[in-house]
Amino acid sequence: MSIWTRIAEALSALASGEGLSALFDRLRTPPERSVGFTIAVIALGAKIAKADGEVTRGEVAAFREVFAIPPGEEANAARVFNLARQDVAGFDAYARKVRGMFREDDQVLVDLMEGLFHIAVSDGRFHPKEEGFLETVAGILGIGDRTYRAIRSRFVPGAPRDPFDTLGLPPEATLDEAKAAWKQAVRDSHPDRMVARGVPAEAVRLAERRLIAVNEAWAEISARMAA
Repeated sequence: MSIWTRIAEALSALASGEGLSALFDRLRTPPERSVGFTIAVIALGAKIAKADGEVTRGEVAAFREVFAIPPGEEANAARVFNLARQDVAGFDAYARKVRGMFREDDQVLVDLMEGLFHIAVSDGRFHPKEEGFLETVAGILGIGDRTYRAIRSRFVPGAPRDPFDTLGLPPEATLDEAKAAWKQAVRDSHPDRMVARGVPAEAVRLAERRLIAVNEAWAEISARMAA
């Protein structure tokens, strides 16, 4: 059964008058967490698409770049997007529900933030209101400043990039510590690891940009220390 069919079933189970925020409470454990993750990215993505006052075709199309949506399943994804746009619940309420779902696994929250950044910059600009939205969501999710900066540097053109931030290291880290952090980051980006922590197989492409940044960071740090 595809993730999109499972999402349709989850939405159909909503009692009359309940919003998406109520659904998150039902999707806390595997395998339902992958459904919850997908709904969270689409729902928060719908909110961020409105943050700058305009929903563009690029932002809608960005969902296709984050998730592999096969022909015939577009309606199920669109239903989540439209529900989120119409729901009176604010994005902060969604973010708190998501934090409750994944409170024992910080890495999956990084996966989520990467999806939101992808959507935010898909129209070719990064609006200050989108920045405020993402900073607030990151704070609710418990994502630290260094991790947030590392994610931001991967998506926002011209954003400062620090290889130590990318690998989650202090500036005084040793070469061995940097190598260990690099290997761990590569492992965390493996599709099997992502699926195991609740990211649906349809969204493992989220790690592609991260893996490039992780390898570049290691190359820069190792070259700098060898000089």
